[in-house]
Amino acid sequence: MAVTSEPSAQEGGAAPRHRSATRSLLRLWPYVRPVRVRLFGAAGVAVVASCLGLVIPLVLKWMVDGPVAHRDPGGVWLGGALLLALGTAEAGLFGLRRWLVGRPLASVEAAMRADLYRHLQRLPVSFHDRWASGQLLSRATTDLMLLRMFLAFPLTFLVVNGVTILAGFAILLSQEWTLGLVLVIPAVPLVILCSLFETRYATVARTVQDQTGDLTTVVEEGVLGVRIVKGFGRHRSQARAFRVLSERVRSTELHKARLLATLWALIMTLPELAIGAALVLGTMRVADGDLSAGTLVAFLSTALTLRWPVESLGFLLAMSQDAATATDRYFDVMDAEPATAADRRLAGSPRRGEDGEGGQDGEDGEGGEGGEGGQDREGGLRFEGVEFAYADAPPEEPPVLRGVDLHIRPGETMALVGATGSGKTTLTALVPRLQEITRGRITLDGRDITALPREELRSLVAVAFEEPTLFSATAGENVLMGAGDAGREELLRALKVAQADFVHALPQGTDTEVGEQGLSLSGGQRQRLALARAVVGSPRFLVLDDPLSALDVHTEALVEAALRQVLAATTALVVAHRPSTVLLADRVALLSEGRITAVGTHQRLLRESAEYRALMSGQEREEGESGP
Repeated sequence: MAVTSEPSAQEGGAAPRHRSATRSLLRLWPYVRPVRVRLFGAAGVAVVASCLGLVIPLVLKWMVDGPVAHRDPGGVWLGGALLLALGTAEAGLFGLRRWLVGRPLASVEAAMRADLYRHLQRLPVSFHDRWASGQLLSRATTDLMLLRMFLAFPLTFLVVNGVTILAGFAILLSQEWTLGLVLVIPAVPLVILCSLFETRYATVARTVQDQTGDLTTVVEEGVLGVRIVKGFGRHRSQARAFRVLSERVRSTELHKARLLATLWALIMTLPELAIGAALVLGTMRVADGDLSAGTLVAFLSTALTLRWPVESLGFLLAMSQDAATATDRYFDVMDAEPATAADRRLAGSPRRGEDGEGGQDGEDGEGGEGGEGGQDREGGLRFEGVEFAYADAPPEEPPVLRGVDLHIRPGETMALVGATGSGKTTLTALVPRLQEITRGRITLDGRDITALPREELRSLVAVAFEEPTLFSATAGENVLMGAGDAGREELLRALKVAQADFVHALPQGTDTEVGEQGLSLSGGQRQRLALARAVVGSPRFLVLDDPLSALDVHTEALVEAALRQVLAATTALVVAHRPSTVLLADRVALLSEGRITAVGTHQRLLRESAEYRALMSGQEREEGESGP
């Protein structure tokens, strides 16, 4: 586990220098559009409610200059009743606003989360290789929660408070423009402060959200790898690594809090000073008889009503920046394009037999994959001039696979053999397009896999990996994931082929929950369930990556005997490390340093290839040893 190292920077992991928060937030419009009526309605209701609050000072002015000045108790009671009605209406409208936005915005969050999950499933394996799972989890949880909160509160109240401030200052200036100017003057430094704050806060907000993603990764790895941590007694070092990251997040959060505290202190201080100055000047003018007491009361009441909208600007801007950062992080993932044939880094037509190594002379008249040899050139599984290089590999580094030419005939089983690091697993990942080839092409019964819809391709090709992955579901559900239309009969057949009858002895049989990652089962049991998942749909093409590596000798023999029946009815590519697995195949292909260097039967390669003999005997390949 990589938790002891520095968190790696993710794509888009730094705040853009010239990012516009408004431009970022506008990208949410496609999700907001379906609920725009209720959202705009809620904003309108909130504006009305806020403006009702501005009417209260005008009622106070009328009461002070009218009934109070003229000692009219009836007028005072009328004014009190009017104030109560205004306050009740304001509270009711704000309650209505919350009801209007609650359900729609929960739907927006759910839709965004569903789109993110769906998109993650469509992205190539290379994307997931680059991104830590914690970064993706934090985007699907914390970031989307921030966006829902922003749409529910800050977005609305940025509009509401803006309208309230404009209306309030219009009332202040109309009541007494000289005193109104005293309150307007601090607006200039406040605008400058907010602009400076936005730039600095955006950077810190992005940093803390990325660090939270790193921390999520550490927690996830610690939980999933708890057996390794405990087995090697590494809990203290893991705890130290967690504390380091936690302290880093804490430090950044405190920096963010200091920025917000500084801005909020200034935003609160300047208006309070202005209100104090207006109170002194207004009192002097009332004493001089230039201003009525009711006008001063109304002026100060309006100013105090505006204090909350002005003071809230600080944290509303902060929440807006957090939301803009969350939006950027969300679209960091959503903007990643699913790999297609157009994404291949190396352009050009397929090469065959590059440097004379495109394919060795095959047996039974095949003519080394390059000649006709009387064989069907279209049917089965064919690799033509296939090259593959990882997108983030240095330009000077040679491709993992170089000019691979290989033809697996219809109904044939081909064993793929090679030393560690030769590219066997990578080659098998290209068939279901878990990775995208960078040059050449792969065909299934003459059809280029890049021209097939992924859903159709993966209905034709079934895979079983060396490291089986099980999900938090029942044993039966894990197997039936291999075929959407398979039923009970197919399930039982697949379990029998994979020698996974142990499932029937579990507490609830095939309905037994296997737990997260299937860790309640042994390695061999997990591998047999993964093999059953691959064969349950009777696929036309089968790709098996060393499917028997975790089985004991007795179980391996039983699985091989049952697997022969399945392989007889399908076209299969099987990565093999042991002679017993090789013997399942009709022919064998030797992969060496990214190239197919020999193709033939097991017996023929034993006679003609020293490298193959070394691999089958378990000997280490000597440095510099070449193929036949």
